[in-house]
Amino acid sequence: MAAVTLGPEGTYSHRAAGAIADDEEIDFRQSVTAIVDAVAGGEYDRGVIPIENSIEGSVTESLDAIADYDVAVVREIVTPIRHALLAQGPTFETIASHSQALAQCRSYLDREYPDATLEAVASTAQGVEFARDDAAVAGIGHPANAGGDLEVLAEDIQDQDSNATRFFAIAPAEERSKGGGKTSLVVYPNANYPGLLLELLEPFADRDINLTRVESRPSGQRLGDYVFHIDFEAGLYESRTNEAIAELEDLAEKGWVRRLGSYDTEHVVE
Repeated sequence: MAAVTLGPEGTYSHRAAGAIADDEEIDFRQSVTAIVDAVAGGEYDRGVIPIENSIEGSVTESLDAIADYDVAVVREIVTPIRHALLAQGPTFETIASHSQALAQCRSYLDREYPDATLEAVASTAQGVEFARDDAAVAGIGHPANAGGDLEVLAEDIQDQDSNATRFFAIAPAEERSKGGGKTSLVVYPNANYPGLLLELLEPFADRDINLTRVESRPSGQRLGDYVFHIDFEAGLYESRTNEAIAELEDLAEKGWVRRLGSYDTEHVVE
């Protein structure tokens, strides 16, 4: 099964992708949008994209991409985030990593390296590669990325021990499934009036469906106009789910409701 995720090799996305494909079947892109575009176009069987971190929240590029492209979500992969500080030696001027990794280690970096320049790059693995090429740069990434000239200066530097990231495994739209314990929707009401959000949520509460995430993103159509991302604990095969979605579609008659699919969750421990 050919899969694509954020590169280069050694990213947390790469580690999550190992749950659905062998290493030799995994290719890389430098942006989430490029991954979703490649899967929507049938270039790859699967894509793995980060959706939400337990400390820093949702990955907005991922939310926007799955709203803009017609793809299916076929699995949720949850992996713990173990950040380490990697460098050629204890003296460096810059710490390079993904913006979310820098934010997840904010307290440690402020305390231990207040004078270091923080540089946001495309991925944790790219920051590690910069550190491998330049002794004046340190990277933040999984400790397994050390080796060669790079040593682990400190492990588990994330601010919260419970730090974990959810990834979506996406597939071409025709592989959308009704089976699974969770479901994701994207809802564009194309409306704005008092009580709209309450009306969008009531169909789930009325049927005892637990919402695990509700997020709004600008629609790009006009200021104050939003697309809503909704995750909940029920499958599309259930009658209560279809009844709730039917109500949503009535509320969003001027817009649309997209079923991303139902799926199960897999935990990747290491």
